Amino acid sequence: MIFRVLHHNQCFDGACSAAVFTKFHRECVGGATDYEYVGLAHKAGGAGVDESVFGPGENAIVDFKYSRSPKLTWWFDHHLSAFMTEKDEATFQRGQTDGTETLRQFFDPTYTSCTSLIAHVASTKFGMDVAPLAELIHWADIVDGAKYESAKAAVEMAEPAMKLTMVIESAPDEDGESVSKKFIPLLTEMPLQQVLEQPFVQELLGPLMERHFAMLELMRERAVCERGVISFDITDRPTEGYNKFIPYYLFPEGTYNVGLSKSSFRTKVSVGTNPWTKKGAGELANIAAICERFGGGGHARVGAISFPVDKEEEARAAVREIVGELQG
Repeated sequence: MIFRVLHHNQCFDGACSAAVFTKFHRECVGGATDYEYVGLAHKAGGAGVDESVFGPGENAIVDFKYSRSPKLTWWFDHHLSAFMTEKDEATFQRGQTDGTETLRQFFDPTYTSCTSLIAHVASTKFGMDVAPLAELIHWADIVDGAKYESAKAAVEMAEPAMKLTMVIESAPDEDGESVSKKFIPLLTEMPLQQVLEQPFVQELLGPLMERHFAMLELMRERAVCERGVISFDITDRPTEGYNKFIPYYLFPEGTYNVGLSKSSFRTKVSVGTNPWTKKGAGELANIAAICERFGGGGHARVGAISFPVDKEEEARAAVREIVGELQG
């Protein structure tokens, strides 16, 4: 049986989650002859997981929204906006009291990364030794939780994990398939520095580093900070991804960041909170709740909204509304 693992695409935590789940399933559950990986992207209008992405065998979704599909076997997520509808959440909750699903579907938004959630479940409920995964869990928490020691560290990217994050988030698809498919089998088999040294990674890294520093200069030209909110519009320079900490590197006094960008398949509004803000948690807005109003979602401190690629004006209207709200 080929086991299909669906994961958040172009996301370091998504790739790490898929890797840790594979290792867990292989060691503690078994039954699969091979594993295949399919990346999932958030769609315009908050559409859920398309039924066509599921394989004929068993399927898992990690680090992505819930699906009521009967084809879904395992599910792990930690996002506040994990459930698209009340019916989705009700279906999940029923499964928690049904012995056939209790140990297969897990949701806990208190975890910094989905990687750490999977590792905890694998260790406490299935007895897996997760000590060899310590480096991966550590960096998944730092990357997904924006726990870098400073904006300088996040933007200048000295650590292997930071460079790998950029490649996973920004490298173009190859023949229609995400580069994450190459990374996932390696992530639990070798240290991150060794993964970084792989020839295919080095081939991608050079051009991406050049693009990263070009993006830094573009942001320096475009971004503004008014009343604690950094905003920018780079829709005229389509990109598949950029370093989300550049705005705070340029404007350390900013509390929030609202960016508008465009990729090959969507116009995206990114909303974030400065990880190094001096404000207390009680003073900060719930970003997931704001994004959900526009069909997006995320975490309490960071989120995003996807619009169709030709709906720039709708996305700009959302940016104006969100910026005004956060400035207030």
